[in-house]
Amino acid sequence: MRAPVLVTGLPRSGTSWTGKMLAAGGELVYVNEPLNPRHPPGGCPGVLRASVTHRFQYICPDNAGSWLPAFRDTVALRYGFLAELRANRSPYDLARLVRYGGAFTLGRLAGRRALLDDPFAVLSAGWFASSLGCKVIVLERDPVSFVASWQRLGWTVYFHELLEQPLLVRDHPSVLELRSLVGSTDRVAKAAALWRFTHAVLAATPGIQVISYEALAADPVAGFRSLYTYAGLSWTPAAERRITRACTGAVRGHRGFTWSGLSRTAYRPMNSREALSRAAHGLTADEVTRIRALTA
Repeated sequence: MRAPVLVTGLPRSGTSWTGKMLAAGGELVYVNEPLNPRHPPGGCPGVLRASVTHRFQYICPDNAGSWLPAFRDTVALRYGFLAELRANRSPYDLARLVRYGGAFTLGRLAGRRALLDDPFAVLSAGWFASSLGCKVIVLERDPVSFVASWQRLGWTVYFHELLEQPLLVRDHPSVLELRSLVGSTDRVAKAAALWRFTHAVLAATPGIQVISYEALAADPVAGFRSLYTYAGLSWTPAAERRITRACTGAVRGHRGFTWSGLSRTAYRPMNSREALSRAAHGLTADEVTRIRALTA
């Protein structure tokens, strides 16, 4: 089987955008966030026949007993129709079953590969590369831009999701430094700490391709051409046209999420270079200085 592709990185690092641009060539079936415990297709056994218990679920060889066969089915585009029907039966669920079940089946018959777009896989990127054989692309955003994006959305992180995973603590003991921020209302400090911890984990992970979101956004055509080569995808005139059109158009509004393909994602067509100019919007100069210090 040709290598599946995983696109990951912390939420708001451009994973949905990158995943959609990689899928523009027509060789991949886009699967959005199977490890998201709070929104489908996370929690959908048709897509992933495993129980997700934490955001940023940590998967490694020592707990891969259920994860490996489940993800092998997912990346082979084998949809679990019966398991999905037993678990989820509302009209919304059935509509999702038709979308995903149809896309998996048609994609498998056409010889397409799976593309997993999942920011919640970021701490497990090494496992996806070494055990599942994925071509792993990790988006890393500048820390100021990352924190600003979370601030604009009012997001925060709950570090018990990381600290309650013993294997993560064992393999990456620096996660214990986050314990002092449990219960804190300082969203800037918490987002900066999450960025710094994740950056350290990725820097120590072999077999993955870490890409600067800012560099990709500044020159999307050249950047995606390189990623197509890395992922073993065909760079065609049609793919180049679609990427150029999606990355250089006028920005319309500031929608955080949109329907694109099989599910609701943060992706929307944009002028990627223009978007960079608003990266720190909403932060004061003092906050920018503080974030730089916290993530140095």
